[in-house]
Amino acid sequence: MLNKGLRDQETIRIDNILKVLQSLTFVPKFWNLEDILSLENELKDLGMNVESLQNFSEEQLISHLDRLHFDWNHFEIFADFLMAISKESQFDFSGKAIAIYDYVQKESKVFSFGIFNKTAAAKANL
Repeated sequence: MLNKGLRDQETIRIDNILKVLQSLTFVPKFWNLEDILSLENELKDLGMNVESLQNFSEEQLISHLDRLHFDWNHFEIFADFLMAISKESQFDFSGKAIAIYDYVQKESKVFSFGIFNKTAAAKANL
């Protein structure tokens, strides 16, 4: 377990990575090599790349993110990113996003209508 100072630094680091990942999907566009390289560069900070993200099973991805000390909010933001990139690119990570939403809903032991609605919307788009 991380002490408070390290946990705060880790939280800030993860927040910054997730903000950049979200910014990559903010503007709808055709994904070219440069965009994919930017995505690869940001995912590298989370110990993965597009290929490993595709190859991770849902359980492996959740376990990997948990080892990176993601909190519930980080999991939700990452799942939001996966949904956004699934809509705008050749990648389909919606199944992994649904698994993450379900994991947060179940393991956080707090029911969230926001996550419930995101899960329902994601399942409707499958």
